[in-house]
Amino acid sequence: MPTSHPSGWAHADGALRGPHWLREPEDPDALVPHLWSTTAAKVDGVLHVGGRAVPDVVAEVNTPAYLLDEEDFRGRARAFREAFADDAGWDVFYAAKAFLCTTLAQWVVEEGLLLDVCSGGELTVALRAGVDPARIGFHGNNKSYAELRRAVSVGVGRIIVDSFHEIERLEQITADTGRTVAVMVRVTPGVEAHTHEYIATAHEDQKFGFSITGGDALEAVRRVATDPGLELRGLHSHIGSQIFDSSGFEVAARRVLALHARVAGELGVTMPEMDLGGGFGIAYTTQDDPSEPADLAREITAIVDHECRALGIARPRLSIEPGRAIVGPSMCTVYTVGTVKEVALDGGARRRYVSVDGGMSDNIRTALYDADYSCTLASRRSGAAPVLSRVVGKHCEAGDIVVKDEFLPGDVVPGDLVAVPGTGAYCWSMASNYNHLLRPPVVAVRDGELRVLVRRETEDDLLATDMGAASE
Repeated sequence: MPTSHPSGWAHADGALRGPHWLREPEDPDALVPHLWSTTAAKVDGVLHVGGRAVPDVVAEVNTPAYLLDEEDFRGRARAFREAFADDAGWDVFYAAKAFLCTTLAQWVVEEGLLLDVCSGGELTVALRAGVDPARIGFHGNNKSYAELRRAVSVGVGRIIVDSFHEIERLEQITADTGRTVAVMVRVTPGVEAHTHEYIATAHEDQKFGFSITGGDALEAVRRVATDPGLELRGLHSHIGSQIFDSSGFEVAARRVLALHARVAGELGVTMPEMDLGGGFGIAYTTQDDPSEPADLAREITAIVDHECRALGIARPRLSIEPGRAIVGPSMCTVYTVGTVKEVALDGGARRRYVSVDGGMSDNIRTALYDADYSCTLASRRSGAAPVLSRVVGKHCEAGDIVVKDEFLPGDVVPGDLVAVPGTGAYCWSMASNYNHLLRPPVVAVRDGELRVLVRRETEDDLLATDMGAASE
């Protein structure tokens, strides 16, 4: 949608037509199946997820609430595990940063995946869930000494190092404790994924990893390989997020494998592993067309095999780190409509604002990344004609937008439920208490049964860290 008009988006040409890919639906009550979890369906206009009517769920847990389709999550986890199979030389790490809680970590293990964490807090949740530390990888560009020492002491399976300071910390920790730790070196291959600049992570001018072209990557490998407390496992690369084709992986694999071969030739060290990261995209709107795990596995395996043959080297054991691609489509967020307002614009045009009881505190991605989402009326059937609408939150910010453009029935009123699909990744994980709103619960649904995985915050939670004294 145009955003460059000096008076703001509402005055830009085409502002009320919506984006070019958005089409007016014949039936605004109908779901677009590939945007929703596999069990989501409309029954007489009412959204059902996991065999449970959404209004019935709301009657128990209120709104806003994240609804997690357990069957869908497990199915997507299995699809990656089967496509990137162990006996074909692959490991699949679920990227916990997308969404993590104790129960979900247990599901990850039950479905045969490993777990990637990127903070001491995520490690704590994983350990509480009973995840074998040997099945955990530890990421992060600024791990503290305390975080690294704990990771070494509990025996995490691998630490992905991101700076020379971190290598120094691990050298000191392993020397002090007499332990060894497996290490992968994160490198930046200079590939810029076609995505938002804040979630593209492999071009040179950013905070992650060691530059291949600048020579830091080879020096980092040398440092790790020569320290007796550090076991060099391989190179790690991650080119970004919300990626829909394998072309970026092709360039990255070529450059990372070239360094892999160079290490063998110059240092005499054959690294047994290589990690290509994650970043696989999902469908947030009808413009998105993500690949299936089996297709990704076939294409990426072919890319790596081709480059290995060209370099005359054996293929290392490979790993990937899907997070969004597993949990993203498995969750939707349900809101209650509070107000509906039409705003007059220049030239006689009008925009309809549908305000809901959440917003940027439970989904910051629209404001932060200019992300697009879809939505549907979830609580009843409507025979009204579709009207282009903007779904907004209740925060004191003009940018508090949940869904920038969507066709909703023209008779949406306060009290209706609206559901937004594709909110499993980076919504609860990035949620806040902005304006002192309470963070919503995460509720799992399966076979008609409801289970609260993360409870709704209370006002007591809100005040628990506020050390001021209550007035008499």
